[in-house]
Amino acid sequence: MIALALTATSIRVALIAAVVISSAATQASAFSAGVKMSCAGDYFANCSQHSLGSPDLRQCMRNAGPKLSKRCISALVAAGEVSQSEIDRRSASLK
Repeated sequence: MIALALTATSIRVALIAAVVISSAATQASAFSAGVKMSCAGDYFANCSQHSLGSPDLRQCMRNAGPKLSKRCISALVAAGEVSQSEIDRRSASLK
């Protein structure tokens, strides 16, 4: 019964994420599907109080940089949202 409840919760969370991500296509079409999928968890964990595609969201994600997942950072670099040199510079400043 517990496993079934966890599965139902996981499905619910995945559906909510899919709805949010798909609605982002109209609000923030500049982001690739890869960025949306790779950064959905980071968005919910750090910046969900901001509207998708908003300047406030971009600033929040920049501020959350050290907390972002490697998967999200890689997708952002691949999409040209942030440069690898910026990632390297920020990483060096944390050491």
